Amino acid sequence: MARKTARPGRTLVVFFIGVAIAYGLVALGGTWKPALGLDLQGGTRITLSAVGNPTAAQLDEARKIIDQRVNGSGVVEAAVTVQGNQYIQVEIPGDSRRDLVNTVERQAQLRFRLVACSSANPGACGAAAAPNPSGAPGATTSPGAGLTVAPPSASPSKQGTKGPKASPSGHNRAPVSFADKGNRANKGSGATKPSSSPSATPSASPSASPTSSPTAEPIPAPPGGDLVADPLKWMDNPNPEAIAAYNKFQCPADGSAPLVEDNPDKPLVTCGTGDQTGVKYLLSAAAVEGTDLKSASAGIPQGQLDWVVSVEIGGAGKDEFTKISRALYGTQKQFAIVLDGQVISAPTMNGLITDGRAQISGNFTEATANSLATSLKYGALPIAFDKDPTIDVIGPSLAGDQLSAGITAGIVGLLLVMLYCLIYYRGLGVVVIASLLVAAAVTYAMVLLLSKGAGFTLSLPGIAGLIVAVGITADSFIVFFERIRDEMRDGKSMRVAVEAGWLRARNTCLAADTVSLLAAVVLYIFAAGVVKGFAFALGLSTVIDLAVFFWFTHPMVSYLARYRFFNRGHKLSGLDPEALGIDRVTVGGRA
Repeated sequence: MARKTARPGRTLVVFFIGVAIAYGLVALGGTWKPALGLDLQGGTRITLSAVGNPTAAQLDEARKIIDQRVNGSGVVEAAVTVQGNQYIQVEIPGDSRRDLVNTVERQAQLRFRLVACSSANPGACGAAAAPNPSGAPGATTSPGAGLTVAPPSASPSKQGTKGPKASPSGHNRAPVSFADKGNRANKGSGATKPSSSPSATPSASPSASPTSSPTAEPIPAPPGGDLVADPLKWMDNPNPEAIAAYNKFQCPADGSAPLVEDNPDKPLVTCGTGDQTGVKYLLSAAAVEGTDLKSASAGIPQGQLDWVVSVEIGGAGKDEFTKISRALYGTQKQFAIVLDGQVISAPTMNGLITDGRAQISGNFTEATANSLATSLKYGALPIAFDKDPTIDVIGPSLAGDQLSAGITAGIVGLLLVMLYCLIYYRGLGVVVIASLLVAAAVTYAMVLLLSKGAGFTLSLPGIAGLIVAVGITADSFIVFFERIRDEMRDGKSMRVAVEAGWLRARNTCLAADTVSLLAAVVLYIFAAGVVKGFAFALGLSTVIDLAVFFWFTHPMVSYLARYRFFNRGHKLSGLDPEALGIDRVTVGGRA
């Protein structure tokens, strides 16, 4: 059987094509500067003021949840600290990122309630319900609204609601999908679009709005009467006290969130958000609590183009949701998805739900979908905060010369390593220099891509991790070159020695880099704050070292072994008899 011939030239071409693709992606991203951390460029400081008198344990738990939210990817390096006994301070690197600000502010109290009546659909409230002068569409008439599952047959739902159709997924029944229409109003800006229409009750002046003052006490939840414990019965027969509270209530004229008591054991009178701004609702007690939420994630389903937030309901909530779907299926009755006391969607049911899986859909952007999924995934905060946090722009915690000093230290270290290898290895030192430059280019491309795609911020500890990796990278070359020298001392030609030395050096370098990578992973998992940035940079550089070592250094040395300057032991090659300590260099042989 013929022995496979090494093709180092082909390997080098493929490697550089990969590097070119990486820089092509960087060009598409449109940024050639990495995102810097708080210590180097400053950012946004959000100060949350707790309501009431929280305990130290509650503040610490809230701090941990917020830290998990804003550092969900692990590389944003936001700082979350407790200040005194009343405040939590969040410092986010870079320019103001509204998606992270929304993530911090959101309380993430998710509940599912049944709709007794609304200004778009009087329902059980009859003629007593207020009209809908804003003209905002109801959840069953707005495109994209509605909770959708694949019905038992392929025919459309018999109600004829205009909900989105379930996309084919290869299963007998697609996951349930309901629309978060609130994202239509804040797409791309993170800010809620004020309603251009008047409040739901035209007779009231804006000053009479019960939520006009941000310091006002929440409006108490109305009593629920005898049927409050059974939301399905209550939605058809709401008690007179709840209807009276609904008729008296007015949505804020400016479209802001109403300040209401969101008690899961009582009915809720509140407003919608986003496209439903100005629509007020009378809702039952909570039928399903957000604590029954098992998972939440953002993504684009296969065969679709829009971002969705996929959720899975378990526990007692799963059975209750199944019960609700059976009761509402085939009717025009609505249920509401309530987040932080506001209705984000109020769809009808045009399919049966039995597995608790659902999708919140709408005009999500990647940022808003991830923000909502992260908030839901890490749960509700144990304490409430004032609705209007203090947001300030802060400067870098280190002077500008600290960044220059770090970069200078890295360049000096790199030059010293190059100079040493060039003096000691002579011609082979050129391979070291080329490999280090290639590794630097690949590292820079990856830092730019991660800054754009994963929110990676480069802090001074991260720069230190990249500098430390220079020594790890150079160590791989030294091990390889010394193996080649040992093989040539045993009488092998350079072409044979390169491949034989590669087999031995490869395992040694893999073992060394694996230890370094494990150390970085352990440090990343158990460390906090900027130390995570150091560990991440160290691990990234170690992986890049392996890639450069396998797909650039080895094929480059194999390629140079074909030239007489190296394989005949020229004095400047670093492989001459004097440098090897032998009488003569063996010539010939096939790799």
